[in-house]
Amino acid sequence: MVDSRIPAGKLEDKWNDYKGHCKLVNPANKRKLEIIVVGTGLAGASAAASLGELGYRVKAFCFQDSPRRAHSIAAQGGINAAKNYQNDGDSVYRLFYDTIKGGDYRAREANVHRLAEVSVNIIDQCVAQGVPFAREYGGLLNNRSFGGTQVKRTFYAAGQTGQQLLIGAYQALERQVALGNVQQYTRHEMLDIVMVDGKARGIIVRNLITGQLERYFGHAVILASGGYGNVFYLSTNAMGSNVTAAWKAHKKGAHFANPCFTQIHPTCIPVSGDHQSKLTLMSESLRNDGRIWVPKKENDNRKANDIPEEERDYFLERRYPAFGNLVPRDVASRAAKERCDAGFGVGTTKQAVYLDFKYNLINKYGRTEANKQGIQNPDQETLVRLGKEVVKEEYGNLFDMYEKITGENPYEVPMRIYPAVHYTMGGIWVDYELMTSVKGLYCLGEANFSDHGANRLGASALMQGLADGYFVLPYTIGNYLADEIAVKPIPTTDKAFVEAEAAVNARITQLMNIKGTQSVESFHKRLGKIMWEKCGMARNEQGLKEAITEIQQLKKEFWSNVRIPGGIHEMNPELDKANRVADFIELGELMCIDALERKESCGGHFREESQTEDGEAMRNDEAFMHVAAWLYKGESDWELVKETLNYEVIKPSQRNYK
Repeated sequence: MVDSRIPAGKLEDKWNDYKGHCKLVNPANKRKLEIIVVGTGLAGASAAASLGELGYRVKAFCFQDSPRRAHSIAAQGGINAAKNYQNDGDSVYRLFYDTIKGGDYRAREANVHRLAEVSVNIIDQCVAQGVPFAREYGGLLNNRSFGGTQVKRTFYAAGQTGQQLLIGAYQALERQVALGNVQQYTRHEMLDIVMVDGKARGIIVRNLITGQLERYFGHAVILASGGYGNVFYLSTNAMGSNVTAAWKAHKKGAHFANPCFTQIHPTCIPVSGDHQSKLTLMSESLRNDGRIWVPKKENDNRKANDIPEEERDYFLERRYPAFGNLVPRDVASRAAKERCDAGFGVGTTKQAVYLDFKYNLINKYGRTEANKQGIQNPDQETLVRLGKEVVKEEYGNLFDMYEKITGENPYEVPMRIYPAVHYTMGGIWVDYELMTSVKGLYCLGEANFSDHGANRLGASALMQGLADGYFVLPYTIGNYLADEIAVKPIPTTDKAFVEAEAAVNARITQLMNIKGTQSVESFHKRLGKIMWEKCGMARNEQGLKEAITEIQQLKKEFWSNVRIPGGIHEMNPELDKANRVADFIELGELMCIDALERKESCGGHFREESQTEDGEAMRNDEAFMHVAAWLYKGESDWELVKETLNYEVIKPSQRNYK
């Protein structure tokens, strides 16, 4: 059994009551306690900075050369918060409700309500740090719309919100580094958790520059290592993003929850060929002003601008009139796939749809600017010129990026987009305190499963990462560490550390001794192909069973025929990659097992056998109103533990964006 440790009482009072009654560590005792943080993206950097400021002794690890390289910078569009600055009906409850509904009723109520509550503090914190959020003419912070909501609650900094928020968290972290409260270890990758008497007490890391293994003690260990979308090989994730830290925790007893809940993002630049190693995301914020369409005629080879308005099918506006282009990501992605599969796709591969800005550029922004400037009856050219200036300010860097990659100017011709793997809602199982099923081991941000159910609403990743690091963990970790004050730092010469390092060393040596003929990359590509085709946007029983067999075969081949050049005691990126791909192969198998076991469609998990007459996801609440938490038992062997989801405040219903 897993115990979610949700406090008693009314939903809206739980977090305040918890904070009022949890144990505290006094300032003098905080200096005696050491905490390890793995990962320095938004969740890790904000946690390390906050804990350092509180007085704990923190060690922060990242495999990049700087915390600023964390993949959090890629979340361009914005961050949600229930401030109701627009006075359009937003509230903490509405943000909570939208998030639960957007996740297709597969998230834990108590965690999501807490997230909505603390969202309002995040904005104030970030403004105080100097994050340059967009502002209205009068100086108030501006908001834009995002999918799955009917209010404007998304705060943004042009098309680089994640980057600006990360710089805010990074400077908070670096201040603590300068004060000596945080020790920072860059180019270090965590390869195992050290357990002492059933508690997480340290980690084994590999120095990626020298290749040496190192041991570090902590009274508690925090994982904030991001998502595992790169299991599909092609995804919007940075190429370094991996599952290794979370997977090592899983193999030491931490349950892995809902691994099959993968988010497919609808607005990605389409795949152009086999040479590609990653995909580029066009922010969801573009769906504010871009209209998505395909030609009404099958296999229409005309250029987009040559197709007249009446021959265009704005299929999201047609199918979902209430939300239109702002339906949630899973809904928009499936709708785009359906049109392409039916023969209405565009571009050379026919695996794309148009995202067109012309209409709003002229009618929304151009006309407004003309009115401001007192221009009566402006011509088309004037409207386009005026509209372009506004769009440039809102999305300029995204438009420039698209043009650099495709060679097409999106001000002149519509963007071509297609769904791609983006965020993973599954991850390490955590309780209300963000502690995993391993005592003393915590997990934050995208690496845990907790807040998004089967589908994450746009602009919620940044919100969750910062909420966990700044406002949740500093309270909940104290509740655990209050009982650990008497524990003296365990020397890294202890038997547990020696054995953990020996196990890591043995695995690395085994990998290097295979001396096969196939590159690491070739195995990763093959895994990605299996995952995308059989556990991607749509899954079915036969495909998933085939995928499990194919992945098991791939694993055998990998461990007998992978070729890793170079040596162990040196900088060796191929060895780093081999370690990560080995973990991805095992994770891929569990994802397919989880997808096979969940005989329903919900959010990003779409089982072809479980859909309504008009192709919408069909949940099975009687059988699957639970979190699937998997316990690792041995090779290709997992035990399923279910955490029942009890909805006390929200009544689950068929999601409807029509």
